[in-house]
Amino acid sequence: MRLLCLSNGHGEDAIAIQILQELQQLPNAPEIAALPLVGQGNAYRQLEIPIVGPAQTMPSGGFIYMDGKQLARDVRGGLLQLTWAQFQAIRQWAKTGGSILAVGDIVPLLFAWLSGAPYAFVGTAKSEYYLRDEEGILPRKTWRQQREGKQVSVYFPWERWLMKRKRCKAIFPRDKLTAETLQKLSIPAFDLGNPMMDGIEPDRAMPIFYDPHIELKETQRSLIFTLLPGSRPPEAYQNWQLIVEAANGVLPNFRDRSLIFLGAIAPSLSLDPFREVLITQGWEVGKFDHLSTVIPSDPNPLVFQQKNAILILSQRAYNDCLNQGDVAIAMAGTATEQFVGLGKPAIAIPGKGPQFNPVFAEAQSRLLGPSLILADCPEQVSRIVQSLLRDPDRLQLIAENGRRRLGEPGAAKRIATCLMDRF
Repeated sequence: MRLLCLSNGHGEDAIAIQILQELQQLPNAPEIAALPLVGQGNAYRQLEIPIVGPAQTMPSGGFIYMDGKQLARDVRGGLLQLTWAQFQAIRQWAKTGGSILAVGDIVPLLFAWLSGAPYAFVGTAKSEYYLRDEEGILPRKTWRQQREGKQVSVYFPWERWLMKRKRCKAIFPRDKLTAETLQKLSIPAFDLGNPMMDGIEPDRAMPIFYDPHIELKETQRSLIFTLLPGSRPPEAYQNWQLIVEAANGVLPNFRDRSLIFLGAIAPSLSLDPFREVLITQGWEVGKFDHLSTVIPSDPNPLVFQQKNAILILSQRAYNDCLNQGDVAIAMAGTATEQFVGLGKPAIAIPGKGPQFNPVFAEAQSRLLGPSLILADCPEQVSRIVQSLLRDPDRLQLIAENGRRRLGEPGAAKRIATCLMDRF
């Protein structure tokens, strides 16, 4: 068996890699190649998975659906020529008898169908939670939004048509609610979980918020915030400015409590702008004697101090930052979802984009439900945190909601096994 993986974005590449790694561990593992439709596909290159066609980063970074101006920039940057060359590479692959795994949205799904080869689809971009939850249709403001809620599925008819073709062997939606909806429409959808949660949490221990001795321990331990500014420059640097303002706003309301802020910074970003914002907003270079207990994956992070708070910047302890945090101040896509999937609350401050803008934040709040709280400005974050800490029932609801919407770990292996069976 030969398998070509198509993906269209950094997050999609990461999910695809999880599945491909599991495929490589199976008996009679397929011969695997990849074609990232957006970006360079560095995740594939690091695993030495061959890339069979042209890969190029466009000016928008893949967020053309957010803004028509971004699309225009990409067209001027060679988007049409790149797309045609990629399509030719996909057709050539199909002619040699290979199968295709499409990961992302309608673009790789459409290419998979046009190839003429058997294909499967991992749908990362859409969820029924955008339109409804287990209780019914979500309230929306405008007439157009209300009309969206009456759709039989979050997937449009033409997307469902692609999913129903005989050559489409399997659809892997991102959550149970979406899988059940597609199954009712006679689509071969499998509820196997979301690979996004694989490899994040070492075990399924409950967050400290839900410890049976919570009242005593809450007065004795540090309150830990995970800071998620996103991974795309220069947007991440702009987001960091707002996040630090929010963190500073927390300090006066928790004077009797030690605070730890964990900044999870993408390795591809420069630390200099993050450091400069901290210094400008009153943080000083400091030290912390208990680093190994908080972020054991990074022995040499940058440490800053202000009043009763420690702020740690790390580019090597992403999982530690997610697992140790009690609450996140988040302006990210995938990272926010993973944090929520651990059963924890996240507070989002809409930025200016191109990714994390008010439109994206509102959509993400529908996707994640009560686990994501939107703050209109950084000054609101402290009040939201205080409200959460006073409401254990709400925190329990958030814990259950996050795990239900993101699923249990192990999805990549389940999908890999199913792919071998279906192909």
